[in-house]
Amino acid sequence: MSNWMRMARWLLKPITTNRRFFVTMYILGVLCAVLTLPQTKQAKLYDNLFSELFLDLYLACIALTIIPRKIRAWVRMLAYALLYSVAIIDVYCFWKFGSTITPTMLLLVSETDSREAGEFLRTYLNADVIFSPLQWILLLMLAHLAWKLRHTLLRMLDLRQRMVIRLRQKRLRLFLAKVRAPLFMAAGTAAMLVAGIFFGLNNKVGMTRLMTAKTIGSVEHILTEKDHAQFYLPVYRLAFSVYSNALAAKQIDRCIVAVERAKVDSCSYRSPNIVLIIGESYGKVHSQLYGYRLNTTPRQVKREDSGLLTKFSDVVSCWNLTSFVFKNILSMHVVGQKGEWCDYPLFPALFKKAGYQVTFLTNQFLPQAKEAVYDFSGGFFLNNPTLAEAQFDLRNDELHRFDDGLLGDYDRFVEEGKISDDKPNFIVFHLIGQHVNYRTRCPNDRRVFGAEAYEESRPELDNYRRRIIADYDNAVRYNDSIVDAICKRFENKDAVVIYMPDHGEECYEPGRDFICRNHSAAIDWPLAHYEFEVPFWIYCSHRYAVKHPEVFKAIKDAKDRRFMTDALPHLMVWLGGIATKDYNPRYNILSPEYDEMRPRILKNSADYDKLRDAAKPKRQTPDSAPTMPDSKERVAMRATRR
Repeated sequence: MSNWMRMARWLLKPITTNRRFFVTMYILGVLCAVLTLPQTKQAKLYDNLFSELFLDLYLACIALTIIPRKIRAWVRMLAYALLYSVAIIDVYCFWKFGSTITPTMLLLVSETDSREAGEFLRTYLNADVIFSPLQWILLLMLAHLAWKLRHTLLRMLDLRQRMVIRLRQKRLRLFLAKVRAPLFMAAGTAAMLVAGIFFGLNNKVGMTRLMTAKTIGSVEHILTEKDHAQFYLPVYRLAFSVYSNALAAKQIDRCIVAVERAKVDSCSYRSPNIVLIIGESYGKVHSQLYGYRLNTTPRQVKREDSGLLTKFSDVVSCWNLTSFVFKNILSMHVVGQKGEWCDYPLFPALFKKAGYQVTFLTNQFLPQAKEAVYDFSGGFFLNNPTLAEAQFDLRNDELHRFDDGLLGDYDRFVEEGKISDDKPNFIVFHLIGQHVNYRTRCPNDRRVFGAEAYEESRPELDNYRRRIIADYDNAVRYNDSIVDAICKRFENKDAVVIYMPDHGEECYEPGRDFICRNHSAAIDWPLAHYEFEVPFWIYCSHRYAVKHPEVFKAIKDAKDRRFMTDALPHLMVWLGGIATKDYNPRYNILSPEYDEMRPRILKNSADYDKLRDAAKPKRQTPDSAPTMPDSKERVAMRATRR
């Protein structure tokens, strides 16, 4: 039995040597998990919280035990200071801002000067903090302090009380030794360690993947996977935020170098007013303009009937993730070129260098404390002070519930004289569009479709799913009103308007019981069809069409060409008449030199056109009905017609 006792004491030694650290930090970890749990029905604690936290602290105690005793006390004090401080900040941010520590929050802190920091402290640190969820951490700290000072407290009691307490402690130790308590405690410890390893191993592997990713984009893509890692402790969230900012900083440095070296040789200002509307999560199959059975885009259809709006029939996005799309559609880099997006100039910077006034109105990429990694990854290079100054003259400073708020921002700039026809203008509207949750993307008084609109066409769906489709289609119709309102503001000017969403979207499409996007799935034809095909159109004001007939004709001639949106910057630069070595006519869809056969590689992994061609029915006999030509044949047929 003595051997078993020795083994038990050996297993328990890391905890007994650091028992105060283990107990208080375990309670702190559980407290933080409970206090940062969202107040929603679906919210729940991390499944492996108790066993994985036990394992993590046990490993930490092993490390402390190895450290020489004289140094160990100082290391523990530093650990206490760090863990308590980070926990307080994390819980405070969740209580005050609805979010635990995020990369954007850390970025905002790094950009805060002493005056702003002082104003923040005076505004938010008050007596309410004592009665906030932080009170539980403060109580734990008081209990921890009392445990630390227990001998001093005992000395403050009279002698008789001290003798009684010590006698009880001695009896307790004898009792525990008699019933072999160390054996039971060791068995429990072993069980918790095994559970921590068994249930927490995947999470630790996932955390390692995230903390060793080479780019912030890779981090984001890993987080789209269903079973991605959970940074369940405040200190882990802080480490992840620091690492994410470090990754972003590397790409920002490369972006700054690329922007600084970019040169504009000349500019003809071919288009005095260029408007780029970037939508969000727009499934092409839900567009009336592209044949959808419901009237989701009546205003766009009307503009097409006028002959001034030209829809492009064969356009795909390069990614189905907003941040990846933004990096590709703003950088002069195209898929297939050497290097990365951050090694090439951002095309808004070329417009600004050419003399255009550049305005960026976004309803998504403004830094917020509770911003998710996805928005951080998509907006860090837009919000960096150096790059923002290099790209934009004007920006909005607040997000809106609905996209009509961006119209108000634009109108205010016009009224204040900040936007005028005195100089050429390049204006970007970045909409929240049809981003989930769909029901929140359309005002209640603008809803047209209900679940009953799908009873005949989608009998296989229940009423709940039909309501979601109705919400999505209402958002598409509301989006139609927004883009039409933007066009109205430029229809009497010498202006061209380009519309494209960042990517497609699935909303319970036939045979696919799914909404949003399946980021981690291998790309097959249905996924490519629904999540990568996007609406794309160019609207020319009547005045523009008359003054620039060669551009108008080029647009009409190009409407059936194959196109991937990573090449958008080359089209934009050409429309601006900007001469720069970074422009390549092979990527400009309106150019006679356009390379229509450039492979359209989705997510750097799948060839869209090969997927589409492979999905077609096999060739039939001459007696059967004709089949659609494949991609190469269609290109050859159009070349013959020209």
